[in-house]
Amino acid sequence: MTLLPTTRKLSLTLLLATTALAPAAEVFEAALGREKELPGGKEADGIRGDFILHSDRIEAVISGNQPNRRANMSTFYGEDGISPGCLYDLTLRGTANDQLVAYGPMGHGPVSYVRTVDGAAAVESVTTAGLNQGIHKKHVYRVEDGVSGLFITTTLRNETAATLTLSTKDDLVRFNSTGEVEGGIRWMDAINPAHRCGYALVVLKVEGTAKLGGNIEIPAGGEVTVERFFAVGTSPAAAVSEAMRVQGTKLGRLQLSLTDDKNQGVASATIALPIGKNTVPAYPNAEGKLDLPWPAGDHTLKVTDLGRTDLEAQTSLKPDSTASLQLKLPTASRVRFAITDAAGKDLPCKAMFTGLDGTANPNLGPRERAHGCMDQYHSETGQFTVALPAGKYEVAVVRGPEYGRLAQVIELKSGEEFVFTGQLQRQVDTTGWVSSDFHNHSTPSGDNVCDTDGRIINLAAEHIEFAPTTEHNRLYDWEPTINTLSLKPFLKTVKGMELTGRGQHFNSFPFDAVDPYLQDGGAPVWNADPRIAALTLRSWQGEKASRWIQFNHPDLANMMIDRNADGTPDGGFVGVGTMIDGTETQNFSDSAILYDAPFKVSRKPGALAAKASPVREFLWRQLLNQGHRLVAVAVADAHTVYGNGVGGWRIYLPSSTDQPEQISWDELAPKAKAGNIMLSSGPFLEVSTADGKIAGDDVRGNGGVDLKVRVQCADWLDIDRVQILVNSRAVPELNFTRESHPKMFADGVIKFDQTLHIPLQQDAHLIVVAEHRTMNLAKGFGTSDQAKLRPVAYNNPIYVDVDGEGFTPNGDTLGFELPGVGVTADKARALLDRAGMNE
Repeated sequence: MTLLPTTRKLSLTLLLATTALAPAAEVFEAALGREKELPGGKEADGIRGDFILHSDRIEAVISGNQPNRRANMSTFYGEDGISPGCLYDLTLRGTANDQLVAYGPMGHGPVSYVRTVDGAAAVESVTTAGLNQGIHKKHVYRVEDGVSGLFITTTLRNETAATLTLSTKDDLVRFNSTGEVEGGIRWMDAINPAHRCGYALVVLKVEGTAKLGGNIEIPAGGEVTVERFFAVGTSPAAAVSEAMRVQGTKLGRLQLSLTDDKNQGVASATIALPIGKNTVPAYPNAEGKLDLPWPAGDHTLKVTDLGRTDLEAQTSLKPDSTASLQLKLPTASRVRFAITDAAGKDLPCKAMFTGLDGTANPNLGPRERAHGCMDQYHSETGQFTVALPAGKYEVAVVRGPEYGRLAQVIELKSGEEFVFTGQLQRQVDTTGWVSSDFHNHSTPSGDNVCDTDGRIINLAAEHIEFAPTTEHNRLYDWEPTINTLSLKPFLKTVKGMELTGRGQHFNSFPFDAVDPYLQDGGAPVWNADPRIAALTLRSWQGEKASRWIQFNHPDLANMMIDRNADGTPDGGFVGVGTMIDGTETQNFSDSAILYDAPFKVSRKPGALAAKASPVREFLWRQLLNQGHRLVAVAVADAHTVYGNGVGGWRIYLPSSTDQPEQISWDELAPKAKAGNIMLSSGPFLEVSTADGKIAGDDVRGNGGVDLKVRVQCADWLDIDRVQILVNSRAVPELNFTRESHPKMFADGVIKFDQTLHIPLQQDAHLIVVAEHRTMNLAKGFGTSDQAKLRPVAYNNPIYVDVDGEGFTPNGDTLGFELPGVGVTADKARALLDRAGMNE
């Protein structure tokens, strides 16, 4: 008898023990304590009452037939957005790495029931013929041990006496990088490839129809069966490999080792594995190794990694054999950052890279993440490294509009490390004020796939100090992510949400509790009547004096003036203005606060028809004159990190502390509700009366008032105009520019510091606007969309009582009838012509 070596005997013993203890495939309802076994991950959406499928390799969630069951607001948007009986989550067992938003075989919608299948590790979802226009539809989701995926069998039965046509289109959301290879296998990569997860979907068998895809016909009494396999792996290639194995493809085994010049494993590379004329991305593990079943044949592999030259290698793979490759990669060229504040303390920041003299701007990754988004890198710390292709770059580091800008031109050679060190100086003094943004999103919102940690890093890097959690239709809390990223000293949040539907949206906070096992975290459901929605938010989880309710990107004409949009004022949703605390006037668009018409007429290049677009800021000014004290708020409403990211607009609120960790919303709330808010895309504007009254306050002013106006800008921003609005009108005598009043303006951090007398004969509200008429924000945002904005800041009105009988609005409609929106382009032109304003 031959004795096994000790190490082999030990390995065999461990293997047998592991096999014996491996969990058997099972299905159970997420309830009675087992909801704690719901899988985690970026897109995890399971709640109590869903069904969990486990095998020794995977875990999956099938949504239960519960009221309003949906992954989130716009996974499937609208009234038909509920999606019980769909695949919500799929991840390798124990990895908590779900990247799937939702999959609905042959669509989604109401179902008759969802339940477990007796005697099998399976869940069935059934829509009866009566609920589905004569077609009985059943999906069975099944798992098996030893298989890294889910079997999905769909049965369609025509229970009518006529031939019926139906769509077989699947709902599969949402992936940016997808493809298809031989054998009809569709693959999907995680939004952020660094998450190391991929999926593959293939049809294994079709019975009862000659084709599948688009519309099919099922004769009376006929039946169609479709069997699919949905694989999951550590990369798209790993998922495709499993799908091919289940298909019965003959595979060999590819083993690859990637090391650098110091024999350290390279985990950051992407390996393009060929299948026929196509390739599929694969990712090595943390040691730089890849071990994957792959089709037999002669293959040319391509290895790419930021900062390194591409590498190609050939291998020949035979069925049931192993091919091993060891590849040495060149040293990566990179920039290592060491950024601190003036005191030498670490702080979050953003780096931007601009290619010079023929060097292209780098592509560091998808726009939805912080650590490498297009040509930028947002970091929660000042110590980070970014790999770059060799070349010539301008490298700039910023941290919002209160800090200066660091910039260097560098020549980065292949394999070289450049060390970028510097201190970001806080140049703008905002003592007594905190920067805030009341409206942003990450992947729990459903209509975007931005990493939640990426959103938090984005907020901190742009120097937002207070940001309530405002995911769409979901009570949520960013605080655990803030703590995980060690950003507690830089950013404060409270639990909140955005309540969203096909009409007016609302942001609301704070709330006390988030229950992750309830639909939408326990949030209320949107109502088309904004008054009901506002009342619901006001009382949800009990009324709070600090509860904030905000109109998001509102159609103020519809809300306040013309409810049925027929062009005749009817009062809108009467009373709704008294039920909210603030309304967005700035939402990721350039300022039109000084525009003197309720709409702009424009025509896109190549378009035949012109378009009349409402000017929200103008209508806000009209409404102020009608006595509606609507508190203006500026937000980013960010859904990505690059592009539609944080930082273009923000607000400033008075605060007793300048330390984000100590910020109290209970203290800020009454100031916000009073309108003590300044809106800015960069400049820091301070406006006060002689007795210290600020934005939102009432002041007595017999014959007029003096306003102290002070504007600060960091070294990458400037202003060249200060304009005072009196009762929403730009008074020519109160228009100060660098050309007309050069002695009033300076070139240092303090751009403007003057006491201005505002003569008044009647009650008036006063708004101060500071702007630069031609500069943009490119130095702070690079190629991202916020760069197109101009430096602008303005305050909420100060209300001046001249006659001592209390403030009275003057009713001026600024030369245009209310509502002034919803008009055709031709009518808009005629009105603008009449006002002498046609562009």
